[in-house]
Amino acid sequence: MARILSGIQPSGTLHIGNYFAMMKKMIEFQDKHELFCFIVNYHAMTSLHDPKELAENTLAAAMDFLALGLDPDRCHFWTQSDVPEVTELTWILGCHTSLGLLERSHSYKDKLARGLTASCGLFTYPVLMAADILLYQANIIPVGKDQKQHIEITRDIAERFNLVYGETFVLPEPLISDDIAVVPGIDGQKMSKSYGNTINIFEEEGTLKKKVMKIKTDSTPVEDPKDPDTCTLFALYRLFADENTLAGLRERYVKGGLGYGVVKKELLGLIRDYFAPFRERRAALEKDRGAVAEILKKGAEKTRAVAAVTLDLVRERTGLRYF
Repeated sequence: MARILSGIQPSGTLHIGNYFAMMKKMIEFQDKHELFCFIVNYHAMTSLHDPKELAENTLAAAMDFLALGLDPDRCHFWTQSDVPEVTELTWILGCHTSLGLLERSHSYKDKLARGLTASCGLFTYPVLMAADILLYQANIIPVGKDQKQHIEITRDIAERFNLVYGETFVLPEPLISDDIAVVPGIDGQKMSKSYGNTINIFEEEGTLKKKVMKIKTDSTPVEDPKDPDTCTLFALYRLFADENTLAGLRERYVKGGLGYGVVKKELLGLIRDYFAPFRERRAALEKDRGAVAEILKKGAEKTRAVAAVTLDLVRERTGLRYF
């Protein structure tokens, strides 16, 4: 049985891009593998500095996961900051990570280009991510194509440590799914909180309608054929429709006579219906936040037991355990 690990940043309200790219897969993995799933609030601090917002987003992300079907009894589910062992391992790994390796990080360069402050935390982000993975000896890490380099950096760090101190860490492998492409936002770019183009998972009805109706389309006349493979609206529709419905929509696109407004109304209904079964559970969790916090606390205790085994070995190998 594979040990699979993935985390999600509470830097904002979770959206359907987060769901289809990561959350849905994690919920499915809990039935087949040993799943480690966590809220990475330390990572969120590279861009989010409002304490109330960070705390609120962290709890909200946990409620979203639980409402959508994650079962804490069938996986390890916790908040990153509740397992302090990860910060100790980050320091140890940082002492074996070259400056050049971090300077080559595409993610760091991209975030600087988007205007984020060049903080030490942002620069050493890959070391903390490596600690997240190596601390639990995870061997499979589901990531998007844009995050593959982070796993390569993690492997480089682990290989360097293993070379110096002997075999200590499992070398993780990335799991990149080709069946889910990049989820586009309402403006056609990758759906991202930083672009302000998201459709949230539990969006309010009125806001959901406004966002769907704002999805960017081209100026092709109603009567003309349209290309579904270059259409943002069709790409979003694909996420929610079954094969027969999608095939029918494709035929309507190429035949002509279909207005984008009609497709938007259909998509609105699909999104509403898809998440409807989870809304009641989400509302119930919202009313009992103490129970959610307790789930995360128990998850952290269970996870720390795993972390302690690895960290004890690391301390022994490095000489930090001296008696």
